[in-house]
Amino acid sequence: MVDLDGGPLTLEAVEAVARRGEPVALAAAAERALADGRAFVDLLAAGAEPIYGITTGVGKLKDVVIPPSERADLQRNLVLSHAGGVGAPLPEADVRAIMLLLAASLARGASGVRPVVVETVIACLNRRVHPVVPEQGSVGASGDLAPLAHVALCLVGEGNASEGGRRIPAAEALARAGVKPLVLETKEGLALLNGTHLMAALGALAVLDAQHLARLADVAGAMSLEALMGSNAAFDARIHALRPHPGQLAVATNLRRLTAESAIIASHRDCTRVQDAYSLRCMPQVHGSTREAVTFARSVLERELASVSDNPLVFPADGTVLSGGNFHGEVLGLALDTLALGLGQLAGIGERRIDRLVNPLTNEALPPFLSPHGGVHSGYMIAQYIAAALAAELRTQAVPASVESIPTSGLQEDYNSMAAGSALKARRAVGLARQVVAIELLLAAQALDFRAPLAPGRGSAAARQAVRRRIPPLDRDRYLKADLDAALGLCEDGSVLDAVEAEIGPLE
Repeated sequence: MVDLDGGPLTLEAVEAVARRGEPVALAAAAERALADGRAFVDLLAAGAEPIYGITTGVGKLKDVVIPPSERADLQRNLVLSHAGGVGAPLPEADVRAIMLLLAASLARGASGVRPVVVETVIACLNRRVHPVVPEQGSVGASGDLAPLAHVALCLVGEGNASEGGRRIPAAEALARAGVKPLVLETKEGLALLNGTHLMAALGALAVLDAQHLARLADVAGAMSLEALMGSNAAFDARIHALRPHPGQLAVATNLRRLTAESAIIASHRDCTRVQDAYSLRCMPQVHGSTREAVTFARSVLERELASVSDNPLVFPADGTVLSGGNFHGEVLGLALDTLALGLGQLAGIGERRIDRLVNPLTNEALPPFLSPHGGVHSGYMIAQYIAAALAAELRTQAVPASVESIPTSGLQEDYNSMAAGSALKARRAVGLARQVVAIELLLAAQALDFRAPLAPGRGSAAARQAVRRRIPPLDRDRYLKADLDAALGLCEDGSVLDAVEAEIGPLE
């Protein structure tokens, strides 16, 4: 159970609710804070003072005072008019993460909504009523207005929900789940729309995936190092103590442990090769830089998961309502653009190792393209092409979105963050990088087979065995995509990392 008590959410709680359906509850302390905030909003709404979104319009219409009899209509109209997102619908897990972050932010009591608003979002989560939310349309300031409007649209019984992969009317989905549609009151439509919840939700899941992928890339890199008869001397702790970036230190530690007790490395310890190629020797520095990007993004997301990103904000204890810009996503955009850049580096260096595994110009000790019958059989030649295509596409995903800004709302909103684009790019970057790592795992396992009877390090050996439990060695050409899909599945279900950590303990 994830309790919304007004405190911070963890990234792990977001994943539990989004991907595993963990139930959510509203804590009593949050209910009290909501009641206090709502009582204050009701007091404000009864007055004549112009207060943004409560007694006035929004955006450039901020100076239009709304008559008391029409203030509830304003809230519903905001939802209807802002629900204009376009593009593919977000996956169910992403929508669940968005809904959780929305409920958690509102539960902190500074948005002035009634408890029933948060309770309705929670009921939809627990009973699996999932709004259809198009992924495009947010400019990342004034929150994720268009996507969040589609969430709110479902809550009021309009628009569509998804059920078993098909769309059904939201009113029908609510009725089946026994959830009463919301009838919005003053400020509540605006509170549902304002917020950074798409940016933060997609970012939280991307950060968690990137953390897992960073460790898996160390495993794939260690396997490639051994298959290419590389040295682990470059991972000596004394080297890295002289440049103590945390990510670099962690990767060097992992690589030492993964290659420990390697008969392959021992067999050529006294060879004449002075240094390995950068893609092998500099794994701590390059993989480590990805980890620094992940750490930065995680730190930003953790603070965002403890935040209220609505506007205006109410402070009933002070008798104050304040307009500000907590909905502005610039900090998230910077963090998620950095994450995508780090993932681009991880995939880029991985593709270079993939090339070395199959390329007869740089590696004479392994059969060309890892086929024992090259000529009639092409082996894993095209696997490197695919990795190259993915790495090239990932470079386009690493171009920052958050440095762009196009004004909206008649220049009232004249500097937008575009951080929703950063979040969508980061999510895409994770998928591209994961596939590159999967290709390296597949090819490195094949290459290690050619080193028998010499055994790789304990960690590398455990990884190869995990691959071989699902994918047989490639002797003669077969349907390539089946191998690539199986390798991706190993990355997605965690079985390779689980096997390695069962053998040598948790990786850094």
